Amino acid sequence: MIIGIIPARYASTRLPGKPLVEIDGLPMVIRTYRSALTSKFLHRVIVATDDEKIYTVCKEYHVDVMMTGKEFKTGSDRIASAVQSIFNADIIVNIQGDEPFIPGKMIDQAIEPMLMDPDVMVSTLAKKIDDVRQLLSPAVVKVVFDMNNYALYFSRSVIPYAREYSDIAAAIKSISYYKHVGLYVYKREALTKFTSLPQSELERIECLEQLRMLEHGMKIKVVETEYESLSVDTPDDVIAANRYSAKLQNR
Repeated sequence: MIIGIIPARYASTRLPGKPLVEIDGLPMVIRTYRSALTSKFLHRVIVATDDEKIYTVCKEYHVDVMMTGKEFKTGSDRIASAVQSIFNADIIVNIQGDEPFIPGKMIDQAIEPMLMDPDVMVSTLAKKIDDVRQLLSPAVVKVVFDMNNYALYFSRSVIPYAREYSDIAAAIKSISYYKHVGLYVYKREALTKFTSLPQSELERIECLEQLRMLEHGMKIKVVETEYESLSVDTPDDVIAANRYSAKLQNR
């Protein structure tokens, strides 16, 4: 069984109460849930939260929701806790709760390697970067991968470094740069292993938990996607999301 889980934590430094922030009149966590339901591979979608307010709102909208503890530092830890009570979950998809318009087809692209290759234990997505500002932004995580599409490294810095180019604007025209899309798919045993590992040095330095997997020898399959997903992290992002929603309605 393939389960999608949306970790929803009320506390957020840049946008307090983020899961309940309204996007065009609908709480963001509800929009994310409904978007995830458009996946053709997911058998069930669940919101995992530590907050009574989020739990209550989910119930009001007839969303499949469960309570988890408040002690978890990451969404992955919260998901691993939730999965303990779902015994038939073989493949688990970590769906970011701040991406209210995530296409179901995008989720399916990340799941597909699991269905095609039994050796794939973790998969994620990457999208080609065409904008220099995105490439230079530390908020946009970059990824490089090998010839078999397994991740080599993730960084907030520009990777690979274009030694032979005079500036980044010239390099981006000739070199393929990719941003990491933070959607993860795990085999159950891989999720259990990952969340039991201690924090690694590179993870601490870059503040990227996926580096813990690489440092401990876990392989991450990277799927290139053509889809874009709008992430909502700040009040300005909320404004942009409302504009995007209005455009969707006008189509």
